[in-house]
Amino acid sequence: MRFPTIPGFDQQAFEKYFKNTGMLFVGRIGSLLIKMIVGISVTNYLHRSNNGILNGGTVYIYFFSAIATLGLDQFIVKELHQFPENRDQILGTSFWMKIFSGFCCLPLIWLAYEIYPAKGTPYHYVLIFSTIGIIQAFNVIDSYFQSQVQSKYIMQVQIIGNVASAIIKLLLIYLRMPLVWFVYAYTIDFLLLAIGYYFTYQRKQRSILNWTFNFKLSKKLLHYSWPLMISGVMVALYMKIDQIMLQNMYGLKEAGAYATVAQLSEAWNFIPAVIVTSLFPAILNAKRDDIARYKKRIQHLYDLMVYMSVPTALVITFAAPLIYKLYKPEYAYAAPTLAVHIWSGVFVFLGAASSQYLIAENFNKLTFIRTGFGAIVNIVLNLILIPHMGMMGAAIATLVAYASATFFIIFIPKVSDQGIMMFKSLFLISLVQKIIKR
Repeated sequence: MRFPTIPGFDQQAFEKYFKNTGMLFVGRIGSLLIKMIVGISVTNYLHRSNNGILNGGTVYIYFFSAIATLGLDQFIVKELHQFPENRDQILGTSFWMKIFSGFCCLPLIWLAYEIYPAKGTPYHYVLIFSTIGIIQAFNVIDSYFQSQVQSKYIMQVQIIGNVASAIIKLLLIYLRMPLVWFVYAYTIDFLLLAIGYYFTYQRKQRSILNWTFNFKLSKKLLHYSWPLMISGVMVALYMKIDQIMLQNMYGLKEAGAYATVAQLSEAWNFIPAVIVTSLFPAILNAKRDDIARYKKRIQHLYDLMVYMSVPTALVITFAAPLIYKLYKPEYAYAAPTLAVHIWSGVFVFLGAASSQYLIAENFNKLTFIRTGFGAIVNIVLNLILIPHMGMMGAAIATLVAYASATFFIIFIPKVSDQGIMMFKSLFLISLVQKIIKR
């Protein structure tokens, strides 16, 4: 199979890097299709109010997911690459760190609910969802297979897990089960993946019983990962705070309709992560060998992010009314909101690329500074816009917050050139320059 040529990248090298994550990409696409079909079915079954209740419970988990994972995943892969002989120690240490962190999140989630409860969502629903923070510790096995360039096993687990999850949810709909069963079902989604990772790891003649904990290694991992953990909290805030604020200000029905907007708009956000993961090794090689080529490749990466995200946003903008024909008529009025919200994806794509640059240059702390700025912008705009515009106000606030967070680096002198490069890509200046040079 030949992949399309991307300017600035060696074709043979690109194919090598892309194939390393290509199977994971296929798995994500397959899982996305399954989730969207089942998600629409569940949404139509629950109606707006119950969908709002369900979504209100999941938001708290997103707020604390970064703390539960400790921002470790990238560093686990890095450690396994550098010290493969320490596999059991790296995986064991990371696993127990995540287990401990997941338990620590339980009282934090309770406190967050007490301070700012989601109106209409019972706390015992939130408590059930809270166990996800503990279950996700098994995702260290995902990191192991990434480090071994064996993403096909991750793909298999994800597709099988999502098929099983789909069957469970469709069965619940067929049996006309009450809402609480869907709360358990969404939690079981993560349990199914954990079980799949466990048996896949065991099947490769590995055993989690050989994992060991090393305190010195845990300190090292936490030292590197804590900026990403804080950044993850900020990202969760400015990605999800609008949903709980809308629920509290406008009610469950509005929140339930807006949940469909967020689900459809954010479904594509995994794509930039996969693309960046595929291309960034080639960019780092250029940094080592040729700084001019390094900068050129980063510009090409930003261009690619725009070429992928803008056409997608245009298609969804015009197709939004048709998409909502898949839902019951009570959701149809959310189509214009989707047409606005989808444009935030352009800045998600650019932000994913620039975040990798910040990590490569060891500017990890700047990541949570700019996401913190985005969170503040989102909260302030939600307070202003939601009372007057409902979910359209939440979508506008999200769009502005994403753009603000992405381009905040233009005000930081040592990385301001990256902001300028992203502007050149966004307004197609770099494309025009390429055409003129030809």
